[in-house]
Amino acid sequence: MLGYETFGHGPKKIIALHGWFGDEKTFAPLYRALDPDAFTWICPAYRGYGASKHIAGDYNVFEIAKDAIALADHLGVQKFSLVGHSMGGMAAQRALADAPERVEKLVAVTPVPASGVPFDDDTYAFFESAVNNAEAASGIVSMSVGGRLCQRFVRETALYPKKIALDAAFSAYLKSWAKTDFHKEVAGKTLPVKVIVGEHDGGLTPDVMKATYMACYPNAELEVMANAGHYPMDETPIALATSIEAFLLK
Repeated sequence: MLGYETFGHGPKKIIALHGWFGDEKTFAPLYRALDPDAFTWICPAYRGYGASKHIAGDYNVFEIAKDAIALADHLGVQKFSLVGHSMGGMAAQRALADAPERVEKLVAVTPVPASGVPFDDDTYAFFESAVNNAEAASGIVSMSVGGRLCQRFVRETALYPKKIALDAAFSAYLKSWAKTDFHKEVAGKTLPVKVIVGEHDGGLTPDVMKATYMACYPNAELEVMANAGHYPMDETPIALATSIEAFLLK
């Protein structure tokens, strides 16, 4: 069973899936603003990461989705909403494809589309080099927040996977989220979907969301979060928590 942490004890259950540079603590900056009486947040770490670093696996989004559903089963959670950040946004859609009858709503935060990311060879090689190159990792993080944040934040975010993840897992998950395409399996799903992107995200922009998520889900809405880049849980945590809760309580 995946390692995980929880927040809250409310009736509305949320499975929250982290991104490529994250782990089970990704959404912790939101906790001070979330309503613990309304929601129970279940935040797993993927195989090879954080609290699940010791669990071997294939390290792909299909496995993340399968493990997240198994965790819900283990905890006796039949119905839940999904919140996914970045790579976790793709994994959340995979969980939706695998168990559509169990998912109430989907919130995708600066998310990778179900169609993956069409990197050219040079860009993919640059991202792949982040496994062992701290400068490349910092460059990716800096680009994703619009090159506007302090170097300590950029550096600590970039180096975090080295502290909490296996290199093999970090590398394999990149291949999975960049090169996987299952968008036809979720196209037309009518559940409520909210997509949140940061106005300063250098890669996963509003235009990317309009061409992917908004074209895929007929009941999707898009919010561009002011003063945020790719990490609104760190950059604008109270605004993000407010937006997610308002959507899930509708």
